[in-house]
Amino acid sequence: MTPGAGSRSCLADRSRVTSLGGNMKRRDFLRMAGAAALASTLPVPMLRAKTMDEFHIAAILAFSGAYGLIGNDMRKGAELAVAQRGGKVLGKPIRFTWEDDETKPQPAVQKASRLLAEGAQMMFGAVGSASTLALQSLSTQRKVPHLVTISADDAITKPGGAPYSFRTSNTLGMEIKMTMEFVKSRGLKKIYAVTADYQATRTGFEQFAEMAKAAGVEIVGNDYAPLGNRDFSVIIDKMARSDADGIAVMATGNDGITFVKQAGQVALGKDKVIFGPVLQDDVFAAATGPAALGVNSGVRYHYSLDNPANKAFVEAYRDAYGVFPSSFAGEAYDGLRWWLDVVEQTDSWDADAWVKAFANSVYETSIEGRKEMRACDHQASQVGLWGEVVKGEAPMPELTMKITEIFPADRLFDAC
Repeated sequence: MTPGAGSRSCLADRSRVTSLGGNMKRRDFLRMAGAAALASTLPVPMLRAKTMDEFHIAAILAFSGAYGLIGNDMRKGAELAVAQRGGKVLGKPIRFTWEDDETKPQPAVQKASRLLAEGAQMMFGAVGSASTLALQSLSTQRKVPHLVTISADDAITKPGGAPYSFRTSNTLGMEIKMTMEFVKSRGLKKIYAVTADYQATRTGFEQFAEMAKAAGVEIVGNDYAPLGNRDFSVIIDKMARSDADGIAVMATGNDGITFVKQAGQVALGKDKVIFGPVLQDDVFAAATGPAALGVNSGVRYHYSLDNPANKAFVEAYRDAYGVFPSSFAGEAYDGLRWWLDVVEQTDSWDADAWVKAFANSVYETSIEGRKEMRACDHQASQVGLWGEVVKGEAPMPELTMKITEIFPADRLFDAC
């Protein structure tokens, strides 16, 4: 309830008593006021059991800052998913309200809270894991469904976690496992790392360091860089002077682009293998330029996957935007399409019915092949992709990710 809303409600009730000429008894007035106060505190889904005029999505993403490039591509994928179903679900028009969280949790919660107060039926986002976790807390408190299609922090999906929140994309844990498998397959023995000074990436580096130790791989150095860092020259100089044969970059978005660009200026990748869990995709490579060649990375999604659903998506995306979809556009499209299909199947406006159905759903027509929602932690079980930036051949982009390995889900996820 907004400040003063309760007072305005009571004033309205008092006005009604006056207009009735005093015929309403005091106990009737108090009962009416009490019912109004109770309604203002009811969980949002309880107030929405009836059919609504529209399906309103509160979309909280990063459109500026270190992850701005990601948010803009997610919006394109999400809007295409809605357009392909005629812009409707349950017979009603779907409306997005897009908000920029500036890659910060506080604006994310403030903007989402306002949209929920306006009647949004679900939340979509965010990009950064800190903002996503903040939205997740709001989702649990308000009992409003929350769809995550990019944030990777393992804390987002865990057994007995947030009951209204679901992730349809990768976890940080599965990406770190793929990263370590790459290190072992390339025979790398000494790693120097750079890690964005951010909780999710810090956790990722700690997991990677533990796996490296178990595999007999030495971490010869690690430097934390602030989110949005624009100058990696000191770190790169230390890496160049070290005896590391591998450079692990625990950063993504503009931070990863900046690092690879600056590393290319001193040819760091000539004698050392540069890699990271979410360091490159085709969009990042285009922004990075020639320095991206030879960089290895985990990939959330790739347009080259050979299945009917993906081919149809890529064709539609290119028709709409004139380019191949990025991994972030693909994940947003895939996750939202899955969610809206399940909502449609419930034939209900009860949010709890949507949540129950999604928690037990299987997505056979995912553009990544097949996904299964794990009821235990609301995490989609799925394949993992790893690739290398190479020179593309028409009609591919000049720099493209070549998928070099596809990891089955049972190698990446522990049983619940």
